[in-house]
Amino acid sequence: MTDSPTEAFTAMLHGVDTLDWATVRACFTDRIDVDYTSLWGGEAATVAVDDVIADWTELATGFDATQHLTGPYAVTSATEHTVSCTTTVRAYHHVVEDGDASTWMVSGRYDIRLERETDGWRIAAITLHLAYEDGDRGSTDLARKRSRAGVGGRAG
Repeated sequence: MTDSPTEAFTAMLHGVDTLDWATVRACFTDRIDVDYTSLWGGEAATVAVDDVIADWTELATGFDATQHLTGPYAVTSATEHTVSCTTTVRAYHHVVEDGDASTWMVSGRYDIRLERETDGWRIAAITLHLAYEDGDRGSTDLARKRSRAGVGGRAG
């Protein structure tokens, strides 16, 4: 994918924001450790990345726009084949419904682990550490509903 571990993570987030799911998939290992418990609760898990992408696809396509801003990156450990780093994040999720606009923003820090494969660096683990959120988290329900119906947002 890329010669730089931080570029792999940035490319993945740009892929999410532009609904380029082939790029998103290319940035990951086949199975990933994912932990969004600080935002959604539940349990951290090791899952098939295709399941994560299916979930993100349903969510992101129902929004009219998303924007993930990260950086700077700080490498916390590195070997020849693995890199762990951390970066701050602000993720904006914007929806317009019946003329009313709302934005849900998530702010925090990502801890990321990447592994070097034969064609470049791939993301093997993501943990979000939520600092705060602003706006209407309920817009995620609307986005999913719109995506499932194939209407509104960037669905259909």
